[in-house]
Amino acid sequence: MKPNHTCAACGAAFTPLVHVPNQRYCSLAACQLARRRAWQHERLQTDPDYRANQAKAQAAWRSRHPDYSRHYRETHPACRDRNRTMQRARNARRNSQPVAKMDASGPFQPLASGFYLLCDALEESIAKMNAWTVHIAVLSAPRPSPV
Repeated sequence: MKPNHTCAACGAAFTPLVHVPNQRYCSLAACQLARRRAWQHERLQTDPDYRANQAKAQAAWRSRHPDYSRHYRETHPACRDRNRTMQRARNARRNSQPVAKMDASGPFQPLASGFYLLCDALEESIAKMNAWTVHIAVLSAPRPSPV
């Protein structure tokens, strides 16, 4: 039988299985891995239940292996150094301004009632890892300063 399909992963010609007439990937292990990854990527984008289950499974794995990231960085210095270099480049692209707004309030402005994000102001922090949503209710306005 003559091959009549082209593999979506490697581009080689192949004959599809009889019971899978619309087969898009050949039977090579690398191509099957590509097929599974493409399926998972599509599923993560379109299925909220699948995405939630994957997040739950990843969180469980991380809780069972709490030192994995630290150990990986210690045992793979080239990867660690590359990540640090790339992070520095990303930070530099942010117009050479600090990544986090360390002192976002300029001159004094009265605080309005509302919901605010409360987080630690760490100099080396890039993301707001420990943040709380708080509600601040202003009970009285500040008195104007004497002129």
